[in-house]
Amino acid sequence: MGELVNLRQRRKRRAREEKEQCATENRVLHGRTKAERIQEENAKARAVARLEGHRREEKRDDATR
Repeated sequence: MGELVNLRQRRKRRAREEKEQCATENRVLHGRTKAERIQEENAKARAVARLEGHRREEKRDDATR
């Protein structure tokens, strides 16, 4: 005779496995490590600093207006 199976437990197990699979896919799609986030923030800060460093200062003479 076959093995007895509790259908309620089987459904719960399958739901947990599906949830874990979905979570794994989301981590791959959206997840970044802390080091990657910090590296990106540093790169943005360097880009802003470089842009600000190349900004030309305009000489305004209020008397000529």
